[in-house]
Amino acid sequence: MPQSRTQHTLARPVSVRGVGYWSGQEVRVEFRPAPVGAGRFFVRDDLPGSPRIPAESASRTDAQRRTVLATDEADVEMVEHVLAALAGLEVDNCEIGVTSAEMPGLDGSAAAFVEAIAQAGLTSQAALVRPIMVERPLRCGDADKWIEVRPPMGDRLSIEYRLDYGADSPIGSQWLVTDVDPMAFIAELAPARTFLLKQEADALIERGLGAHVSPDELLIFGPDGPIGNQLRFDDECVRHKVLDVVGDLALAGRPIVGHVVAYRSGHQLNGQLVAELLKDERLHSQSKRSA
Repeated sequence: MPQSRTQHTLARPVSVRGVGYWSGQEVRVEFRPAPVGAGRFFVRDDLPGSPRIPAESASRTDAQRRTVLATDEADVEMVEHVLAALAGLEVDNCEIGVTSAEMPGLDGSAAAFVEAIAQAGLTSQAALVRPIMVERPLRCGDADKWIEVRPPMGDRLSIEYRLDYGADSPIGSQWLVTDVDPMAFIAELAPARTFLLKQEADALIERGLGAHVSPDELLIFGPDGPIGNQLRFDDECVRHKVLDVVGDLALAGRPIVGHVVAYRSGHQLNGQLVAELLKDERLHSQSKRSA
């Protein structure tokens, strides 16, 4: 059984500013304290009425290469690193005020968000978290890409990820297993940066996306490795994939106690797994009540 802990929010507001990778728009992200049980939610400060967008599975909409949340009134995108930082540092309740739809790309990692949250500090709240306990395996995907959640190996979330794009890829096969606790998240996952191949970057630029982004703002791989940049870890790519999983799993709205195993999974499959997990938990709760 996991050890119970109180819910957490920020001790004070704190901001991060930057530019969206694909839109090129400047944006301010302000993390604000929120009351017990409020969860994590975005507020579009730039729109009339400041519409709220819950950071939960029901808000997720399918998109390529990023996680997008939407309501009838507004949307936010590239939210995975923001949510990973909050979930990784165990911030359960937080209002996230933003001045644009796209979150800042920064250096392609969650490090700046983590630094800001650490500067603000956390405060305990007068309620316990209610984690999602994984009781049976659930799987999404096919033979080429998949993600699965299994009963826990310990008392918290752990993630195992295998990355393999084939023998011709400049990104070699990588494998990582880690517990997701604040100390490990800060040191081992938060600094890992977004990556893509040179031909993928060129294709995005041809579509008018990310023309202002330079190789020192993320990892762009050519045939011989990163272009104009150096790796922070030998296995930085798989670490970043695990970072993305943490951010996408945050859409469950509560801590997950289970072991996640993934092979080449991306945002879409990660989001599908969260939806299946929440559905399974509802069905399990209903069967318990009717027993």
